Amino acid sequence: VQLQASGGGLVQAGGSLRLSCAASGWNWSRYAAAWFRQAPGKERVFVAAINFDGARTYYENSVKGRFTISRDNAQRTVHLQMNNLKVQDAGFYYCAAVEGPGFLWGPVTAYDSWGRGTLVTVSS
Repeated sequence: VQLQASGGGLVQAGGSLRLSCAASGWNWSRYAAAWFRQAPGKERVFVAAINFDGARTYYENSVKGRFTISRDNAQRTVHLQMNNLKVQDAGFYYCAAVEGPGFLWGPVTAYDSWGRGTLVTVSS
């Protein structure tokens, strides 16, 4: 599948943003999806994941209670609602996907489809 992320921007600390990832290709409803973040000069790190039908989600500890991942398989989209943003949340956000109805989340190497990043900047 091909993925395209959007929705990044500049926001003050405490503010909100909603990222979207649009998917194209076959069998999207069989794919698990995730969001990763990469700050300048740092490794790409896991943020949130959702399984193929949206029934299960998983979050990195620092975003629990602030971020919500969701998906709409009819629209072929995955969203990341980010509330109460902190300066440390800033970076390029990438959506990723891998086929597997039984898959929930994994490291960067577990995903074989990636979108281009969308930049989130958080000012203090």
